[in-house]
Amino acid sequence: MTTSAGAGRTAARDDIERAHLVDPTDHTWSIARSSVSPDLEDLARRFWIPVWDVPAGRDSVQRVLQYPVCLVVVSDSYARFYGVVSGLSHQMLTGRGWAVGVMLQPAAGHLMTREPVRRMTDRYVDVSTLTTFDGIGLTRRVRSAMRPDPTSAEAQSVAREAVEDALRPLLPVDEEGLLVNAIIEDVETSPDLLRVDDLCARFDISERTLQRLLHKRIGLGPKWLIRRRRLQEAADRLRDSDAELAGIAAELGYADQAHFTRDFRKATGMTPGEFASRFR
Repeated sequence: MTTSAGAGRTAARDDIERAHLVDPTDHTWSIARSSVSPDLEDLARRFWIPVWDVPAGRDSVQRVLQYPVCLVVVSDSYARFYGVVSGLSHQMLTGRGWAVGVMLQPAAGHLMTREPVRRMTDRYVDVSTLTTFDGIGLTRRVRSAMRPDPTSAEAQSVAREAVEDALRPLLPVDEEGLLVNAIIEDVETSPDLLRVDDLCARFDISERTLQRLLHKRIGLGPKWLIRRRRLQEAADRLRDSDAELAGIAAELGYADQAHFTRDFRKATGMTPGEFASRFR
């Protein structure tokens, strides 16, 4: 398990999500992260469990360039299944609270909804509405474990076990699901992949077929997928004190620094320089 925090300490590089546009001066929250059990690796990626204590009169806004996957999140006040967010995800933290979240694999959204995941883009539903998933039982078990002490490692372990028990009936992942998992892993781990036709060539698949597959399984197309990975990578590199904007733009395949700046600002609401200054 790894823990990263907004609370006054410097987290290791591998503790920081590329997608999480964390404000390093925000000391009101912490996040425990852990992997899923090996038998669920085709269905889910990892857990994150945030716990926060925001003073009265303040709030803490969490901004995330979400990965191309659906999420299940149970808190003290809601229990939701989230589709992929095409823009910047915002979550306002106030008072004291906690949540138990699982980041699913790209294959999982369709298995949980039994419909094209594009219908869930930028939307969420209560987990109790999913006919493939015991959302009511899951919510009850997670809240029973977490409410006494959400910082307890034992409580978090019980909550994770409850989520895994709810997911296992969805196994095994189908062949199409395994294919979309592989495609998206390739995009996320290949900084040199900048063109949709190159992605199609790697998997010997037509662009039309790829479009249909991604809209069915994650809700968005291949151009969005490549662009999102570039923006996440940019946010990660901008945390380095010696990062140079022109160099980052060139390495990520942008025509020039101005194009990179426009793209980053449109997605995050900040220029690359403004984001980088938070870590100086």
